Amino acid sequence: MEQLLAEVRACQICKGLPLGPRPLVQASATARLLIAGQAPGRVTHAKGIPFDDASGDRLRQWLGLSRAQFYDASRVAILPMGFCFPGVGRSGDLPPRIECAPQWRLRLLAAMPVLEQVLVIGRYAVAWHLPHDKAKPLAELVQHMGPTQVLPHPSPRNARWLRQNPWFEQEVLPQLRARIADVMA
Repeated sequence: MEQLLAEVRACQICKGLPLGPRPLVQASATARLLIAGQAPGRVTHAKGIPFDDASGDRLRQWLGLSRAQFYDASRVAILPMGFCFPGVGRSGDLPPRIECAPQWRLRLLAAMPVLEQVLVIGRYAVAWHLPHDKAKPLAELVQHMGPTQVLPHPSPRNARWLRQNPWFEQEVLPQLRARIADVMA
């Protein structure tokens, strides 16, 4: 795993991106929880720490994890679909680069044999992890609890979806927190 992570962190596939390559990934062979997101944002790219922003604050609160628990690579893997900040488009960050997942994802997942729970965040992650469900509405995907669990993006920009779907915080999050506590125990 250490050799593989060194290769990932030295990756130059994204050398043409506006801020250049800075692969952000957290993984270990002992991780039991995988957070499969989209791609780092500008803030996290600058800090070099995945989910070290308002989205991460909300995600940690949703999961019932402290910052120390969340960033414990021996227990939590963070594997976005694209490891580098893709740049900004008209309505927010650009999608993750398509070259990243084929290059690294299967090798990294194979090196994490004890994963018990995968949290899938965003349409690109859904398309990869649940390709047969990629056309389903987000609300339908989020309601299905299981070892591969879809979550809405925790970004503050997603406040409208959260307001329109209060059942998520009332019904799904308590079940999710209980599941995460079991996985992390």
